[in-house]
Amino acid sequence: MLILSFESSAKAASVALVRDGQLVSQSTQCSTLTHSRTLLPMAEDMLKNTELTLKDVDVLAVAHGPGSFTGIRIGVSTVKGLAWGAQKPCVGVSTLEAMAWHGVAAGGIICPVMDARRSQVYNALFEIRGGKPVRLCPDRPIALEELLPELRALPSPVFLVGDGAALTAAFLEKAGLPFRMAPDNLLWQDAWGVAMAAMDKRRRAAAGLSAAQSGRARASGPPV
Repeated sequence: MLILSFESSAKAASVALVRDGQLVSQSTQCSTLTHSRTLLPMAEDMLKNTELTLKDVDVLAVAHGPGSFTGIRIGVSTVKGLAWGAQKPCVGVSTLEAMAWHGVAAGGIICPVMDARRSQVYNALFEIRGGKPVRLCPDRPIALEELLPELRALPSPVFLVGDGAALTAAFLEKAGLPFRMAPDNLLWQDAWGVAMAAMDKRRRAAAGLSAAQSGRARASGPPV
């Protein structure tokens, strides 16, 4: 399965080509230009440089938030237009779920956080089971003070990812709560995570499983 994915929910815009879970190519741009001027040129250059066309793509994927309303609207509109013109299926995924894929190698509880200003973050919690993130709670805007007792109750330190990781880390450090933090290159949302979340979503849909059911099936063995 070849997925062309788009991430435009934050300051940086990103486009990726992922084939069966393996990154083929990715381009990220964080400039003063709006995403409406960067997404399509990045996608066109990527397809050209990999000697592929939109006809070769099986699925188009996009992050549908949370995040910047304008950025999300641009990304979703871009993907809908491409999918309509090329008659390709498209998949929308949670920005936070896409970010959680950067914690697969770390394992444990993954805590994606996006800075929502005024000491608040967009957040969800995931646990790595069977080599993939399994959702523990819905996406939500939450104050760091409200998030703190949830994290304190967990059995192990969380792994922070996202552009709100530094803000959250400073808050947890002040509160004396241990945590793990992704390296700098994983702190931003990107289109690779969008593609991975989209691939998992399509596989769950084909198997008739929800995200939570998929995690339980992987953890306990195949259903009977």
